[in-house]
Amino acid sequence: MLRRYVKQRLLGTAVLGAGLAAAALGSTLTDTALPLLEGERWWGGPVVYGLEMPYDATADCAHTFHVTDRHGVSNQTQPLLVSSQGRYVWNHTAFNYAFARGTLRLSDAAVPFDVGRGGATLRDAFRAASARFFPPSGRAPAELMFRAPQYNTWIELTYDQREDRIRRYARDLIAAGYPPGVIMIDDNWQEAYGVWEFSAARFRDPKGLVRELHDLGFKVMLWICPFVSADTTTYRELLRDGCLLRDASDRRESIWVNGPVVNDAAMIRWWNGASAVLDLSNPRAREWIRGRLQYLSDEYGVDGFKLDAGDSNFYVATAPGREFVAFAPRTPEEHATDWARVGLDFPYNEYRACWQMGGQALAQRLRDKAHTWEALRELVPGMIASGLSGYAFTCPDMIGGGDFSSFEDPARFDPELVVRSAQVQALMPMMQFSVAPWRVLPPDLADHCLDAAKLHLRCGDEFVALARASATSGDPIVRPLEWQWPHQGYATITDQFMIGDDLLVAPVVVKGARARTVVVPPGRWQADDGSTVVGPATIEVAAPLSRLPHWRRLAAAR
Repeated sequence: MLRRYVKQRLLGTAVLGAGLAAAALGSTLTDTALPLLEGERWWGGPVVYGLEMPYDATADCAHTFHVTDRHGVSNQTQPLLVSSQGRYVWNHTAFNYAFARGTLRLSDAAVPFDVGRGGATLRDAFRAASARFFPPSGRAPAELMFRAPQYNTWIELTYDQREDRIRRYARDLIAAGYPPGVIMIDDNWQEAYGVWEFSAARFRDPKGLVRELHDLGFKVMLWICPFVSADTTTYRELLRDGCLLRDASDRRESIWVNGPVVNDAAMIRWWNGASAVLDLSNPRAREWIRGRLQYLSDEYGVDGFKLDAGDSNFYVATAPGREFVAFAPRTPEEHATDWARVGLDFPYNEYRACWQMGGQALAQRLRDKAHTWEALRELVPGMIASGLSGYAFTCPDMIGGGDFSSFEDPARFDPELVVRSAQVQALMPMMQFSVAPWRVLPPDLADHCLDAAKLHLRCGDEFVALARASATSGDPIVRPLEWQWPHQGYATITDQFMIGDDLLVAPVVVKGARARTVVVPPGRWQADDGSTVVGPATIEVAAPLSRLPHWRRLAAAR
């Protein structure tokens, strides 16, 4: 039923604008198979699968990957695949894809696939798809998000987000030598989910808190989500106004308030229990949430918001006999897009899950990572996958991972991992601290994390310039070597990356490693230690715990 509805909606209306009209060109069946070309490799689908990219003719996936987020991949997605041979695949709806025996199999789409060729390279494929399906908006998130490190209160404070503890965290950052940047106050600053007001029990003077953080040089973001706690005045008002997603299988007559009220809000199970969820297909719900966020900005001086959740799997009725109904027809993915559009009004924003929002001025964060070396190795390919999906303004997860219990368990905590995680992020477009290095690390290792933060700060103007350029070109900021030097054997390198055209980064992502092999592309390059190398070459470099190996391409070599 859902597939039939989507097909009728897309083919019978103009809801997706000019891009839909173009989709007929080069379109093929809703279920099809593409033979892979010799040497061809593909990127695309959910960003969380970045470590498995690129796919090639030898791939034989044991399972089908879902471009949709209905199965809980909890990260950015685009209905896009791009190849090193200049080909691309696009669909305006969710679909399944699998690589098996030299074939790319595409299935379960509601409308025909658009298969095209932009040229002969990965860059050609991406640029053609970007221009046609997700052109850049011309805007980027706020500059400070790139220029300085970000700081999230989650690991240090978890659900105990109190005014005094937030003040202490900010002051300790400055005392430890960290440059002020964006500070994100995480979950439980609010009265309740959906009641977006500072808790009177935990915040005596929220205006004074925000003012002090500003005086220290920070910009302030608050965590929010689309969920609404039941048994609150806000819930009852939103229910009355039709601003909550409904459960058509559980319709019950309730009391009269200016007419009959139907108590049929869908209760969604998420990581903090069960709540109602905003139905942003309703203009009144969109007006309400934007009004609340603008109130927090106007009343308290808050600069922006970390807009969590919104994953499309939260909008799927999985229990037998249940059916969710929205104010206006929506697929689960379109609900996720409605939530993502809320952030466009605020230059300081952050998302973890998005659908079809490539090219927009939204800061994207990789999915929460565990405190493991395996998770650390996901960061570079994940960032590459994000950029090749059209999400250029991306941040890795919190340094050291987002699981607060890892830092309290001596059997799981690894100080070396925190240092290498900070170094991976130092030369990414954004970096985000949460755990306080000076609290969990000995002084010498804490100093390495501070050095990483200072390196990012020194490159801040460069990151801002790259973000501005990407806002108009759509090109990714974090790039695989294959982007710059196609068909030279670099496609499978997933532990090195380029920042723009001229900065090559080769972090250490293996526990205990104090050296690593680096593939240097063509040109003359100067390393962070002052040495120079002429590529193409494969070299061994020393990488003590204090070093992030990186190289700048010298101008004469371009």
